Amino acid sequence: MLLAAALALTASTAGMTGASAHSPTLSSPVPSPDSSPGTSPDTSPGPGGAPIGPGCSALESSLPNIADQTAATALSEVPDLSSLDEAVQEAGLADRLDQAEALTIFAPDNKAFEAIPQDARDQLMGDNEELTRVLTYHVVEGKKTPADLEEEGTLTSLEGGELEVKGSGENLTINDAKLVCGGVQTKNATIYVIDKVLMPE
Repeated sequence: MLLAAALALTASTAGMTGASAHSPTLSSPVPSPDSSPGTSPDTSPGPGGAPIGPGCSALESSLPNIADQTAATALSEVPDLSSLDEAVQEAGLADRLDQAEALTIFAPDNKAFEAIPQDARDQLMGDNEELTRVLTYHVVEGKKTPADLEEEGTLTSLEGGELEVKGSGENLTINDAKLVCGGVQTKNATIYVIDKVLMPE
């Protein structure tokens, strides 16, 4: 429990990991990317429309490459999510994410990981049980659009804890994490890049 305490102390300034799932079938592929200029500067619209968020332009070059990829594979294709990808691999969750039918993943970016003190981060990465618990707290069942998130408000994660969604559009927050870029479509998941790691209670 020393790890949980250390992480709790840094949660207000930190950011960390997210992802995990179960269901064993893959959903139907997402429509091919649309690069029309206009709204958000992104290229991978899915059922909920083009991705939204203040950080979408930084991810623009990666998005066309992941629309037809399954969840964990997609994470590995986005440079800004390389720390999350490493955590998913370390926890052995990649296959579960890739084989799930439909997920929503709240994905802390690299800056979120870097905000965690190195000692606490190393300890978490070395504790598979706690790492899995943290990662699965960032994942919910079903592919949620931004409108779905606004309507539902409270979501139950795969870890079992609740996530609170507030705001709308680019101003969505998940617990105390701000949206960087959301509504990014992959073959079996919708990804919302966030600026902090969400810590389960």
